[in-house]
Amino acid sequence: MIPQPLFRAVLLGAAIALAPGVHGAPMMSAPLTLDKQAQTQVISQLTARRPAIGLDADHGYRVVAQHPGVQGTHVVRAAHLYKGVRIFGSESVVVLDARQQIVSESASPRRLQLGRGAAGALSPVTTGFDTTPVIKRKAAISAALKGSPSRAVNVKLPTAELVIYPVMRDERAPGSVAKPDSELNALDLVETVDRYTLAWHVRVRMRSGEQPIFYDVIIDARTGETIDRWNSLQTVEGVGRSQYSGEVPLSTTFNGNVYQLLDPQRGKGGSFGAMAITNANHGTTSGRVYTNSSNTWGDGKQFVEGASTTGANGQTAAVNAMWGLMNTYDLHLNVLGWRALDGQDTASHIAVHVNRGYDNAYYSDTCHCMFIGDGTFFTNLAAIDVIGHEMGHGVTAATSNLVYTGESGGLNESSSDIAGEAVEAYARAGGKGEVVPELGNDWMLGSEIARDGKPLRWMIKPSKDGSSRDAWSTSLKRLDVHYSSGPNNRMFYFLARGSAADKTNDAWSSYLKRRPLAMTGIGIDKAFRIWFRANTTKFTASTDYADARAKMIESAGELYGTGSREVVAVTRAYAAINVGADIDELATASVVGPAAVVITDRSSVETD
Repeated sequence: MIPQPLFRAVLLGAAIALAPGVHGAPMMSAPLTLDKQAQTQVISQLTARRPAIGLDADHGYRVVAQHPGVQGTHVVRAAHLYKGVRIFGSESVVVLDARQQIVSESASPRRLQLGRGAAGALSPVTTGFDTTPVIKRKAAISAALKGSPSRAVNVKLPTAELVIYPVMRDERAPGSVAKPDSELNALDLVETVDRYTLAWHVRVRMRSGEQPIFYDVIIDARTGETIDRWNSLQTVEGVGRSQYSGEVPLSTTFNGNVYQLLDPQRGKGGSFGAMAITNANHGTTSGRVYTNSSNTWGDGKQFVEGASTTGANGQTAAVNAMWGLMNTYDLHLNVLGWRALDGQDTASHIAVHVNRGYDNAYYSDTCHCMFIGDGTFFTNLAAIDVIGHEMGHGVTAATSNLVYTGESGGLNESSSDIAGEAVEAYARAGGKGEVVPELGNDWMLGSEIARDGKPLRWMIKPSKDGSSRDAWSTSLKRLDVHYSSGPNNRMFYFLARGSAADKTNDAWSSYLKRRPLAMTGIGIDKAFRIWFRANTTKFTASTDYADARAKMIESAGELYGTGSREVVAVTRAYAAINVGADIDELATASVVGPAAVVITDRSSVETD
């Protein structure tokens, strides 16, 4: 048996003036939900902006999501519509102030070629774009289901949404036309709309035996042909023996003369009224919340196949999961002011002992919960960085909802790896405080899980796994998202820890050409804050590596100042993975990372 990847299912500007360097206080505001009238007012503000960007009256907006913003603001995500039909992957991320006035708008450009407006470069082709489907909804679902296992059952009934699907192509930017492909930088290519197609976006969520079968399909609404299809199981292979974290405090509930692994301090609502750990008992559903006659749980050992899932040995998997859940929740709340997965403090749960010897852990959008296997090739998969990873998928699903294919899919997966490392650092330091500790994480995903001791991914040099990429290239969007995540993982390592000038060091990058050759990191705390801000308040569903760089630079400027060393570090970290040009560092910088760079001025550089 080949171990399956861990997965989760995906559904498919002006800067805010903030005081630089203020990062100890909670970053997000209290939960707030705009009513229909307030949403209409936001849409009116957006509509008034149409003429300025060359959009005609057929263009519209629909609020599809909202969540807390930073410093008392609120974030609304508005899908872009054309003649009332959503344009796939095109949206505006709008930051509102306390008076519900727009402070900033981060918008996808994918709608700009539709219609009669000044921006419509494809006119007159798109002027009379027809939004009436020839292929009906049921026929589109039937087409999407072709090739599915005959005995597969629905976890959730298939859905089909009529959308306008931009078919994209890459054009070379001026000055890069003659460059060989091997020398291209991410900013040398400009993603451009080739054409628009009326289509059905079909989401399939099925299960064949123990194997979930989650995928999305784009069906041409005029011909019935498949335009695109991607696997929506987002995963990270097996994770470690968190039972070796020693004795840990657990938040439990005493009810009816028994203790429950139901956390009354974190989250509300959800399937069980609070954050909970449940016993799947070798099945595929969540099962019941764990109970025990005493408030002492587990034996700290790997689950023995055939043993009781409710006895001390069976409880250890639940202890692992609860410890991971608590630390992930606390990190996001205490450091960022973000509550639970959705920012609204909605409780989720984790089911352990899924199937038998299951080498998987995944986040499911059908229940906003996680499922953890006991492992066969791996040990119990509820290691601290895996729980952080899977819950990170939940945060992304509630915010940017990066489409799980191509470059956006790689960024989605990387975002969860980043969360996993931050949670690991936070938990190893005791799970307290308002900053992410510099020490505690190992910059390797799943280093504790594999029985041969080899990690699943290396953040410092992703290519060490034999499949991931270290830098952006034109082939990135054709890779599995677990491998196309590699460059962004490496970017985050460089941003936090810095790089090395020695070519034999894993932290060396051939793309850093300016001074010093070894860039200076800004620490994991600042790096995580910048990433979280960009992902939750600026990324759209179709954000790629080039767009991520721009939004990260913007976020760093908002948090720490437009001329800050943090902005320089973000710029250099992306340059180190072939996304954008390298620049010189500022005259002063603190020492963080393997190169231990001390910058005194631009002509004097020391490295150890």
